[in-house]
Amino acid sequence: MKKFACGAVVPGCTATFAAETEQGILEQVARHAREDHDLPEVPEELVRQVLANLQ
Repeated sequence: MKKFACGAVVPGCTATFAAETEQGILEQVARHAREDHDLPEVPEELVRQVLANLQ
């Protein structure tokens, strides 16, 4: 099980995600970025930061 806390990349954000795979986490994070952070597209640098902070 992979886990990610958005606050590890976006200070103050309390959203957390869990999925069986990295791809599952990235899909959830992309949806969260669109809906809660007004990012229509996840920049490659953000993807790298998310992957670096997976637990």
